[in-house]
Amino acid sequence: MAEKHTEERRAGWPQRLRRAALFGLFALVLLIPKTLGLRRQPQVWNALRTAVALLGAALVVVPMALTSSWVAAVIGLALFLLALLVTPAKSEQSVDERARELGALVVVNGGRFCPPAGDPVPAQLFVARERLYALSPELQSLLEIAFADVSSVRAQPAAEGWELRVEWDYSTAEFLYDGFFAEHLARVAESTLLSQLRRELPVLKRGASASGP
Repeated sequence: MAEKHTEERRAGWPQRLRRAALFGLFALVLLIPKTLGLRRQPQVWNALRTAVALLGAALVVVPMALTSSWVAAVIGLALFLLALLVTPAKSEQSVDERARELGALVVVNGGRFCPPAGDPVPAQLFVARERLYALSPELQSLLEIAFADVSSVRAQPAAEGWELRVEWDYSTAEFLYDGFFAEHLARVAESTLLSQLRRELPVLKRGASASGP
């Protein structure tokens, strides 16, 4: 009787494991939104991947040691492969986070920045108290200018659309705007930069002193 009871318990193991695996899979589906959020935390996500990989390996090995159960083995193999393939998500910095990092007071549309060599690149202008940063859509630095070195900022018509021209230390940066709102965007960028340059531009300082008594 004892041997028969033991055999029955062994025979019931695959069914229990299969039910546990299905229950775990169902719970995982329900937790997908929260689980995906953990991908932005590499240490937590890697610990979770390790746990899932171990569970998957157990579902493959244990049923095979007791009796054949292809369903549990397939589920275990799927969990194991899933744990290996789904790596932590790359951290993506938001515009607000990048602005805080640079100390930017405001971010405006920079149109397309014209580098010294190469094609124009879409840009955003991060305006801080003392510096101007031009960043790519991926928030990578394209240009950095100290306001103390800037001599001129002006928006003007271009061959196609409008352009914002920034001059400093014998250098010039051009930002091109096209489309229906080209002039508006260029003038918004111009006024934003000038609002930070009022006390720094040598031209303005000389003009103010010349107009005095």
